[in-house]
Amino acid sequence: MDPNPSMRIQGGQPYPLGAASDGLGVNFAVFSANATRIELCLFDTKGRKELRRFDLPECTDEIWHGYLPDASPGLVYGYRAHGPYDPRNGHRFNPHKLLLDPYARQLAGPLRWSDALFGYRMNHARGDLSFDRRDSAPAMPKAIVPEEAPFTWGNSRPPATPWGDTVIYEAHVRGASMQREDLRPPLRGTCSALADPRFIEHLQRLGVTTLELLPVHAFLQDRFLTERGLRNYWGYSTLSYFAPEPAYLQHNPNELRQAIRRLHGAGIEVLLDVVYNHTCEGNEMGPTLSWRGLDNASYYRLVPGDERHYINDTGCGNTVNLSHPRVLQMVTDSLRYWAASYGVDGFRFDLGVTLGREGTGYDPGSGFFDALLQDPALARLKLISEPWDVGPDGYQLGNHPPGFAEWNDRFRDTVRRYWRGDDGMRGDMAARLCGSRDLFDRRHRRPWATVNYIASHDGFTLADIAAYDGSHNEANGEGGNDGHAENYSHNWGEEGPTQDPVILETRARVRRAMLACVFLSDGTPMLLAGDEFGNSQAGNNNAYCQDNPVSWLDWTQAQRDAGRALSHYVARLSALRRAHPSVRAARYGDASHEPSPGVAVIAWFDADGAPLDEAAWASEQERALTLRRAALREDGSADVTLLMLNPGREPVAFQLPAPAAAWIRELDSAASAPAAPLAAPSVTVAAHSVVLLAAGPLSGDAP
Repeated sequence: MDPNPSMRIQGGQPYPLGAASDGLGVNFAVFSANATRIELCLFDTKGRKELRRFDLPECTDEIWHGYLPDASPGLVYGYRAHGPYDPRNGHRFNPHKLLLDPYARQLAGPLRWSDALFGYRMNHARGDLSFDRRDSAPAMPKAIVPEEAPFTWGNSRPPATPWGDTVIYEAHVRGASMQREDLRPPLRGTCSALADPRFIEHLQRLGVTTLELLPVHAFLQDRFLTERGLRNYWGYSTLSYFAPEPAYLQHNPNELRQAIRRLHGAGIEVLLDVVYNHTCEGNEMGPTLSWRGLDNASYYRLVPGDERHYINDTGCGNTVNLSHPRVLQMVTDSLRYWAASYGVDGFRFDLGVTLGREGTGYDPGSGFFDALLQDPALARLKLISEPWDVGPDGYQLGNHPPGFAEWNDRFRDTVRRYWRGDDGMRGDMAARLCGSRDLFDRRHRRPWATVNYIASHDGFTLADIAAYDGSHNEANGEGGNDGHAENYSHNWGEEGPTQDPVILETRARVRRAMLACVFLSDGTPMLLAGDEFGNSQAGNNNAYCQDNPVSWLDWTQAQRDAGRALSHYVARLSALRRAHPSVRAARYGDASHEPSPGVAVIAWFDADGAPLDEAAWASEQERALTLRRAALREDGSADVTLLMLNPGREPVAFQLPAPAAAWIRELDSAASAPAAPLAAPSVTVAAHSVVLLAAGPLSGDAP
């Protein structure tokens, strides 16, 4: 709507923050501790022409607010903030720059790169100490006062899948469907495609319980990427913490809600990957789009004594100041909004260590963690941290508070190295298979706290781990110097695609063995979308800027024989995980406890069936490994499994450890044979393969 020329602004209320319609008008409220004046700017419905300005007439507890009678949803607006332009002391107010409301829930128009978006004169001799007087409004996206009509959720309810039953599938909204030829082109790359029954059925066949989406918050197309003809594909450059990315919505802002309702109806949870550690405004040389112009000194962590510059614990130019109560409020308000308004089941926190930093460094008892864990709504959700950043002491795997799960890159790297054939990996591999007790068995945490994965969006896909010795990122325009330096990958004889049948078979076995480790280890398994049918990124291990077939899932592979077979294999792993509580321990507890006479919860054996002693663990060259696990089922009977791993290049005959049992071969990653009883006292495990046995009644068991 266009504003009425006779509108007069009233004092309004300081709460809620953002723009809120009450049916008779709209209340505006925005935080700034250091501004001297804030203007509300109203635009035409297309956001192109500024029509009116009002000074927000009241400031209560550093919240500036005003109320426009007769205004209604659909109103397009932005802010201008007055105050000192004093970068040396952390202040960067510039009223010539239109600012996006940090609480904007819907955006109008794209950002158009222009030098006018910067608070200083580009290429000026004084750099960011200079002052730019050009109006940035023509280049800026604007906020839209949202409709407040509730979304109809019907009988949909959150699946509330227990952590112990959770299987995560990490996917990108756009990449999951851009090459879906069975979808109409307008639907591809949108939230609506997530609701497509064929996609949902695919997840169900795999045994997936939880869909984790890469960022869906509105994000910036960074200037340095657009100048290279590239795009910010992953979305880790947040422009708005409350608005969904417009490019993912085909017709209306409810498409994501509709997709979540459909997924919930199918029993699938939805988690969002969220980026509260930094914003898209970058360092002191970045643009002034929202937080910087509203109150730079409050929203960002600045270098003490040198407030012109930003603390950069994120590697992205700035660090959000979660030690400030209003900034922490913004983050928790955002989380509650996505949980309440969109029905989101949980969050994966990008660079979670940054969120736990106080002035003295990382603190697992930080205000951020405390705020979430005491919140009656947020504490019930699934909360996952990426347990590192680039700041001091930035690697904190296993050091998050109870209630959080953590991405376990030690699991990823150990499994890759073990199956690559590195020396001295048996001990570390054993720890990863048993829920990384050395890292997580503290403060009454459960094994589900370790999120086990072999591949994620950041790095090689599973297919590429076994096809490339090094990364091939030339298309990113950074001279091939970006991405992980050490991938712990191996090409098995030829770099990239090959027609050699021996190499192809070896690669296939290694991939299946690594997948078995993900699903048959204690902890929470996570699968990268496309790994279930062999999706490749052609060796690019940092495809953050590749919004093209390099990153998009190639669903034609899923229809080929090899892709179908691998998908069936993943589904089999999921089924085995559900069937056997011994491969997904509910607690750490005493590993020597015997659920069945003579059978401990965890026991390790060499290929000859003998228990591993200190000398065997210390061997650098020995690689074969047998893990026996036992757990009680709900009916009180014992579930006992043997997991035998052979990462070597030759078959190995594994002797079965005592006590004897009626073993059933449940899985052989080298073959597709169905489950069958085992007659011999030994099992030959093929090269680069895993065998899983499940026991019938053990000798000495109670009847």
